[in-house]
Amino acid sequence: MTPEIITVIIVLIGAVVLFVTEIVRVDVVAIIMMVILPLLGLVSPEEAFSGFSSNAVISIIAVIIIGAGLDQTGIMNKVADPITRFGAGSYPRLIASISGTVAIISGFMQNIGAAALFLPATMRVSKQLNIPLSRILMPMGYCAILGGTVTLVGSSPLILLNDLMANSNLEPFSLFSVTPIGLMLIVSGIAYFTIFGTLVLPVRKDSVGKEVGGALRILKKSGISGRSFELSVPPDFADSGKSLDELEIRRSFLVTVVALAQSGVSQKIISPLRSHRIHAKDSLAVIGHENNVKKMADHFGFTIKPRLAVFREELSENSAGMQEAVVAPMSEMVGSTLRKAQFRNKFHIGPVALYREGKIFMAGIADIPLAPGDTLMLHGAWKEFAKLKNSSDLLFPAPIDHEVFKIEKGAAALISFGIALTMVIAKDLLSLPISLSMCLMTGALLMILSNVLTVDDAYKSVDWRTVFLLAGLIPLGIATEKSGAAAYIAQAVLNAIGDVSPIVLMTVIAILSTAFTLVISNVGATVLLVPLVINMAQGAGADPRIASLVVGLAVSNSFILPTHQVNALLMGPGGYRTKDYIKAGIGMTVIFIVVTIFGLWAFYGL
Repeated sequence: MTPEIITVIIVLIGAVVLFVTEIVRVDVVAIIMMVILPLLGLVSPEEAFSGFSSNAVISIIAVIIIGAGLDQTGIMNKVADPITRFGAGSYPRLIASISGTVAIISGFMQNIGAAALFLPATMRVSKQLNIPLSRILMPMGYCAILGGTVTLVGSSPLILLNDLMANSNLEPFSLFSVTPIGLMLIVSGIAYFTIFGTLVLPVRKDSVGKEVGGALRILKKSGISGRSFELSVPPDFADSGKSLDELEIRRSFLVTVVALAQSGVSQKIISPLRSHRIHAKDSLAVIGHENNVKKMADHFGFTIKPRLAVFREELSENSAGMQEAVVAPMSEMVGSTLRKAQFRNKFHIGPVALYREGKIFMAGIADIPLAPGDTLMLHGAWKEFAKLKNSSDLLFPAPIDHEVFKIEKGAAALISFGIALTMVIAKDLLSLPISLSMCLMTGALLMILSNVLTVDDAYKSVDWRTVFLLAGLIPLGIATEKSGAAAYIAQAVLNAIGDVSPIVLMTVIAILSTAFTLVISNVGATVLLVPLVINMAQGAGADPRIASLVVGLAVSNSFILPTHQVNALLMGPGGYRTKDYIKAGIGMTVIFIVVTIFGLWAFYGL
């Protein structure tokens, strides 16, 4: 063991510890690697920053922009509705139609985007057929993850795979190299839930026994419908001049003030801050249970108006309303609070409640540290929600009401996507001297040139934390390979498992990849494992390309915990708990490994 190998192993252990403990964000860990590796002399400065120009990183940026363009035109909503209507006849057909379509779409765009696009239609079908949403969303989400294995651009690990293999001079895979195995995984996933769905999927019911879906519906069942009550402040208001924070309206009465208007002042404040003050003769609008609103009015001497008057236009259904938003897995708000993030001040939208693991919080929510998958019930003007729609911090399970799609640009978006896909296919079939990133970036550029997206929209759609995560971890893979650490660890593993057949070796690699992706990001697992398994395969006399492919596929085997972005997205709307993912995910995890190994044997002669 050389000093370089020892140093790389220490760095690897440090990276895994930081990934698991989340002392700092995963993208920050990647940046640390990008800086520390050249300082330790493990990679050159050029290699340290080579990730930013890598084929994988550019491809992922382009895929995200293309997906945003398709979303902007409302095309995916048009695709979703007839498919969900077709599956409305029976539960198995519903699962097959929704999950199968989401999976195929996920093969050509980010799986989190595919799942988010189908959420609204799935929720509508659930309500129409009186089928618990919790029985539909998890199969859809799992199949969105499985769909990432259909093509080489379906998930970040598979996009990254060829770049990592190039460091070992291995022949790259083509766009559809993984398609047979991906389709087998999708079919097995649909079959799993069709046969065992009633056994492994939860049914969320309230006291009356009715189905409970997203957090907004649960809130409405508790008596908070989103209706705004308008109140007038009396001339002799004893607490005149006190702020909302001082009056403690939310804490004392579980009522949220959503608008203020000072007497004699034309300007009206929507989603006021806690520091705003209430004076005599002011008008205010609140959201809350009607009984709580009455108690608050009696306490302060406010008069409840029979209907909206001062805020008739500002709070009409066409101007403002309630919306669910899920805290994204890589959101900057994770671990922080709404108060520290200055949420209301930044976005001019007011939080009404927070939903977490079956519980609704209404008091003190500004000081609750946020976690991935938390669902916020927000109230504000639709125009403000529209600004927040492309935020990488929040995911909207349902389409924002009165959202304006660029429907007239639908044809341009489809043509741009079609050209990119045609170029990718032609590149493989005709051996054209162009890269995957060039093909996909052509489609992204056409989205901008045809005005489907503005340049600013394209920039906003990209999750730059994912970009830095990828770019920062690529040099770690280079260092692992160059130093000989990958070969050393691989030999140690081979010595531990003994002389085994290629099938057993690939099964061990699949299990190892699955374990890694449950505790660290799938991208991180890919970068760490690909150099390692290449050396393991070479040492055991197996095919290193197949070993790499096992990693690229198996890091999508993330079903047991809600750590995957798709699982985190659906946790709130589906009312799921961690134990639900464990119950359903164990079977899916085993099936994934078995089908993957069988597919490699059947199509690659493993």
